Amino acid sequence: MSHVPTPSQTVGPFFSIGLSALCREHIDCARTTGTRVTIGGRILDGDGEPVPDAVLEIWQVQDIDKNLGHGERVTARPENLPIGFGRIATDEYGEFQFSTMKPEGRRDSDETVHAPHLVVLVLMRGLLRHLLTRIYFAGEAANEADAVLKLVPAERRETLVAAPLANDASELRWDIHLQGERETVFFDV
Repeated sequence: MSHVPTPSQTVGPFFSIGLSALCREHIDCARTTGTRVTIGGRILDGDGEPVPDAVLEIWQVQDIDKNLGHGERVTARPENLPIGFGRIATDEYGEFQFSTMKPEGRRDSDETVHAPHLVVLVLMRGLLRHLLTRIYFAGEAANEADAVLKLVPAERRETLVAAPLANDASELRWDIHLQGERETVFFDV
């Protein structure tokens, strides 16, 4: 009798089992100064229908570096989760919302520019592997020089940019389109 490997996901996702404690709308950061932003949006499938059971995993770039030992060591929160990390579930309308400190841009020693951005993983039913993308911020001068953003065709870059609602730079909108004409740019790493 030969055994067939089981798929990495059969029905799921089972995000409510064991993961609900990781979901939070307010992402703590190492920095306590700066601008707090609230980012809201929806995850839409290829037909434009909302995805009601997805999870976004958000990472603050500066806090990743600090937690990995590239800078000053940052201690974890009381829940033993890294600072700058959060998971946000979509509701029955595919909507999500979270707040965090707007990250700062940085320049590497080799002069590589990194505009302010957040790293985002998308987990949902039907995906055998997560999707990786980024959130950039509208109006940032460093966006033009960002090493990763420059790899994206100019006409597709807007899919990675959170835009302010009305005239409030602290309230942003960013939708994720999984397929179709307005598909969000996902990175293959």
